[in-house]
Amino acid sequence: MTRTPATREVLSPIDGRSLGPVALMSANDVREVVAEARAAQSAWAAVSVADKARIALRFHDLVLEHQRDILDVAQAETGKARYAAFEELADAAGVARYYARVAPRTLRSSRRRGAFPLITRTRVHHRPRGVVAVVAPWNYPISMPIGDTIPALLAGNVVVVKPDLQTARTAHVIIDLLYQAGVPRNVVRIVTGEVSQIGTPLIESVDFVMFTGSTASGRRVAEECGRLLTPVSLELGGKNPMIVLGDADIATAAAGAVRASFANAGQLCMSMERIYVHESIVDAFTAEFAAQSAAVTVGVGLDWNSEMGSLISQNQVGTFLRHVTDATDRGARIVSGGRHRPDIGPFVVEPTILRGVTTDMECARTETFGPLVSVYEFRTDDEAVALANDSEYGLNASVWGEPRHATRVAARIHCGTVNVNEGYGAAWASYDAPMGGMKASGLGRRHGTEGLLKYTEAQTLAVHSVMPIGPAAGASHESHARFLTAALRIMRRLPFLR
Repeated sequence: MTRTPATREVLSPIDGRSLGPVALMSANDVREVVAEARAAQSAWAAVSVADKARIALRFHDLVLEHQRDILDVAQAETGKARYAAFEELADAAGVARYYARVAPRTLRSSRRRGAFPLITRTRVHHRPRGVVAVVAPWNYPISMPIGDTIPALLAGNVVVVKPDLQTARTAHVIIDLLYQAGVPRNVVRIVTGEVSQIGTPLIESVDFVMFTGSTASGRRVAEECGRLLTPVSLELGGKNPMIVLGDADIATAAAGAVRASFANAGQLCMSMERIYVHESIVDAFTAEFAAQSAAVTVGVGLDWNSEMGSLISQNQVGTFLRHVTDATDRGARIVSGGRHRPDIGPFVVEPTILRGVTTDMECARTETFGPLVSVYEFRTDDEAVALANDSEYGLNASVWGEPRHATRVAARIHCGTVNVNEGYGAAWASYDAPMGGMKASGLGRRHGTEGLLKYTEAQTLAVHSVMPIGPAAGASHESHARFLTAALRIMRRLPFLR
């Protein structure tokens, strides 16, 4: 008898209506899915990279063609504004295009300098790792699964995607477009279930783990992978700083702060939660920032009418309200926002700005992951840099001011990405450059050739001829050492030899 898996009902954060059940798979279910994917890997690896790239480009076109349906599903599951959903849809298409263009060249075997010129011929090949697990978060259910799955597929791997239960339907819709583009069904699979039940079995069954989520969860994943010596890449949390220099344009910087702090209702790992403003403009900036924040259109619905949507759950609302209450009880003041708005939607809160936040307040160092940002002031560039770097995190940062001045300051920030006169989009959309976190914000990088080659094992193949590297038959170790010494001295004098 075929076992019917348990299910969980998914409710929309927009209005609480049921979106239907999602399967709660068992550990054995996950192992079976991984085994079926593994059986398909060798055939997929044999497909040329050029053919895989053509599939990625077909996927690009399908995403744009079916965007209305994709956006409807993503909004229903997350409550985000439609433009926020569109941004990640556009990102999925952009990543597919980028890797389709660069993968054939990047994955081609390359000739390297051998041990001895003319005697050793050495090449490096990039072999797929095998089965890649992509553990994707709920906040970006379109771009996160696809942004990691596409490069893994092009590198010759099969992929098992584990989405959050709340956004599993979006994952199914977007992965179905990969099937329509030409990816065989066992080459990309989806598993759904409680992390406590399927997390460890998934990690134990695969050859590489790509995880996006909180730092606390990432540490647990890293511990599991370390026990198994399974390679892992982690993009984790942040408490991202923005610096507004004294020579910044106040209105432009305030508009950038609105977007950088409140995009996707602040549920963005790269969003700003700390803003440091030069003392000469802090009052003017704060007033402009508050005015622009108060003008943000907040709402829910499958339309383009809202600039900021809902938080995804009561848990996120609880964190937001706890941080606001803790700060105000300890002496911080609300400049703008601060309220839960169930009259708009069950999980809607206002974009909120605080002043007077001190280090003993929970929101000062703990990621809110909501539309809450604190404004501080500084006197010197050195002070601003020290404040920005005073965090266990190092994911993203933003510096606003005269471009040359801002660039000098940005180079001193300890974050994996730093944007000048932009909040996060400039670095994120630079697909040819690596993106990832320093310190407690992660390990490894996505995007760029780094985000492709991490899904491969580098294999060095060296062909040696004419003479052995060790002593020839009958030669003593001493005479061979003299020969090598002379050869090394000659090679030292040849500048073209590395």
